[in-house]
Amino acid sequence: MATFSDALRKIRVFFRKCFKYLVFLLISLMVISVLMVLSLRWINPIGTVLMVERKVESWQAKQPISIKREWADWDDISDYLKLAVIASEDQNFPTHHGFDFDAIQQALQHNAKGGRLRGASTISQQVAKNIFLWSGRSWLRKGVEVWFTAWLEVLWSKERVLEIYLNSAEWGDGIFGAEAAARYYFHVPAKNLTKEQASLLAAVLPNPRNWNPAKPTTYIRSRAAFIRQQMDNLGGIGFLKKLECSGCK
Repeated sequence: MATFSDALRKIRVFFRKCFKYLVFLLISLMVISVLMVLSLRWINPIGTVLMVERKVESWQAKQPISIKREWADWDDISDYLKLAVIASEDQNFPTHHGFDFDAIQQALQHNAKGGRLRGASTISQQVAKNIFLWSGRSWLRKGVEVWFTAWLEVLWSKERVLEIYLNSAEWGDGIFGAEAAARYYFHVPAKNLTKEQASLLAAVLPNPRNWNPAKPTTYIRSRAAFIRQQMDNLGGIGFLKKLECSGCK
């Protein structure tokens, strides 16, 4: 006849097995995620989670969209656009390790004062979100974002991070990447974007589905002009040389 101690022992054995399986599953997921990041060091992603979400959203709204995207290698993207995006989104991109703690502190102080909510995501964090993560806000998602951001900073060069960002950024309904955006809005390949065109594309990144770089409002023109000023303040195209030191990874 089974005793209480026997039953308790079986329960303990059961939970030990469950714990071992959970640990094994967690370690497996961690290893797989690192291998995914490592593979993208050389392999161009065929799509992103954000693209899938936009496609599903359009189906649910019964207004299906086609995804416009064409990969452009690093040398096939205008240096003006590379610089404009850095000037607009993440001026400390060449020197930080995935997280800009000064920008985070400034954003927290700004938001605490009741100002318009301001984010502090770096380009690296935005790549992690676009490529690997689902939409929404939660501590779990933020933790996974930190994990992927840290690893892509370790395994990729800064040039690779920016290259993938420029090929995955959203620039309108169904428009993803610099090449598709340049051809759709300005009828030129991404390599031939001018400084003004690049600044307009960078200016609409915070709200790409509602702002049109080819038909800019007064606010967008003002924002683009500010971005061009920041590009000059950073030192112009020569600033991009700061990314080269990470190419030895």
